Amino acid sequence: MRKLLACALLLVGATTVLGLGAQELPGAVIRSINTGLTAPVGLAWDGQKLWVADAHTAKLYSIDPSTGKTEFRLETPGYAPMGLTWDGRLLWMVDGADKTAYAVSPGKGETLKALPLDTPTPQGIAWDGKHLWVSDAGAGVITRIDSGDGTTYRNFSCPTAGGRRTEETGLAWDGTYLWIADRITNTIYQVDVRSGWIVNEFASPAPYPDGLAWDGSHLWCLDRETRKVYELNTRAGHSWVNRDAKHEKIVYTEDWRNFGPGVVKSLDVYIAVPESRPNQKILSEPEFSPKPAEFVTDRWGQKFARFHFRDLPSGGEAKAVMTVDAQVTRVRWFIDPAAVGTLKDIPEDIAEKYLADDSKLVLDDPVIQSAVREAVGSETNPYWIAQRINSYIQKKMHYELVGGWNPAPVVLARGSGSCSEYSFVMIAMCRAAGLPARYAGSVVIRGDDASTDDVFHRWVEVYLPHYGWFPVDPSGGDSPRPAVQAAYFGGLSNRFLITTVGGGSSRYLGWDYNSAANWVGKGKVKLMNRKAGEWFPVGKKYEPEVKGEYGSLTCKPAP
Repeated sequence: MRKLLACALLLVGATTVLGLGAQELPGAVIRSINTGLTAPVGLAWDGQKLWVADAHTAKLYSIDPSTGKTEFRLETPGYAPMGLTWDGRLLWMVDGADKTAYAVSPGKGETLKALPLDTPTPQGIAWDGKHLWVSDAGAGVITRIDSGDGTTYRNFSCPTAGGRRTEETGLAWDGTYLWIADRITNTIYQVDVRSGWIVNEFASPAPYPDGLAWDGSHLWCLDRETRKVYELNTRAGHSWVNRDAKHEKIVYTEDWRNFGPGVVKSLDVYIAVPESRPNQKILSEPEFSPKPAEFVTDRWGQKFARFHFRDLPSGGEAKAVMTVDAQVTRVRWFIDPAAVGTLKDIPEDIAEKYLADDSKLVLDDPVIQSAVREAVGSETNPYWIAQRINSYIQKKMHYELVGGWNPAPVVLARGSGSCSEYSFVMIAMCRAAGLPARYAGSVVIRGDDASTDDVFHRWVEVYLPHYGWFPVDPSGGDSPRPAVQAAYFGGLSNRFLITTVGGGSSRYLGWDYNSAANWVGKGKVKLMNRKAGEWFPVGKKYEPEVKGEYGSLTCKPAP
């Protein structure tokens, strides 16, 4: 995974966050301290000093953050020190060779307890005020254990578990969440220990995070490769972070051909006009060929270019083209669930539009009502309502293209669906739970930056009071890996141009997105339609040349 945040100076050029300075970005480096050690591992905070072990010498050192001075303190109990944590009185150290957690009195240097760990490959360790948490690289789990006798209480999957090796080298407890560092993906995750859900994430400050510690206000990260400790900001206000920008021209075409033998008397094509959004910046006004007859807006506020063609003969072709010059980026929302408002804080205009029923939703259907009760339970926080519904859908469904776009109750009962059908189910369940939801439809980069998309993609946006609209892709995040699930909950890659945002059926699109059309024919007519979006990376190899031709037999664009 590419680095999101390397240091405060690099952040200014590489990432942006609306209304925030460089050091206010989540994961931004506030300062760094050189440990001076050969192979520093593990990290703990005792209220005044940082503690770190040196794997090369098997010794423990303290670091004074005010001076940056590193001092030798004592020998480690074992020969393979790894994770460190502080329980308010004792320093706990995981030894990878002994598979044991040692409790050490830092004042006297005495080992007061040796706690065998029922984990084959223990690494990180953290204290939550009552219990110890230990990461197991081999099993891919984070386990809560009793500090008295080592009894295992429960566990949840490591963020990157599921199909790959995990290296959860650093753990730290901030009083509410467990912070977890993975040295393979070089990512730091903020995790809810009740569910194992990743609430937020950002890139580690350097290539080899090997320890985490919480000092009451900030997170500290030890990096073994740079041999430094970094003080990090973990708050971002009510904003999102953009990175990995791509400059692209997107040529979207709706092409109709009449195979006759009759005549198409009129053909109206509606192409959704994209706007700048958190994941995209429209660099100039979209261009159209031919000139649209007019621009119209539906009840959701979505703008369309309407093309009107008439008298399309047998063998004729009508083509409507929109060219968009855009910058698309990765975007990640940073949410504090405790700062999300209640359902009562939802504005009346939002509730009126985005809690309403519609033909694909059927909110009062017993299948939807039962699913909401099972998924949501007694939860009242809008963030967790959305998360529970999203997880419920992913447990009950699998991705499958099985035909048309069926209503939400039919799709959920069947247990499979397309991206649109996943979206119908999630919108229906969210609205039935009192949480406003809508959809976003897009054209997608398929593989290379220069590519063609004729499949497209749709996902959901939910309304979180005090934050606004928040993206959730239930089909994209349908994966056993927690990190993948989290990436699609409040995050978008730099592969999308969102053209369409809607709350349900539209006068111009129905339940479709990107574009749609209607026509009137005379006699027997057979029409073939193709929609496609072509991506042309700007400044790389080539850019599109749109001529607006209609073929040898043409229809007549309306004046």
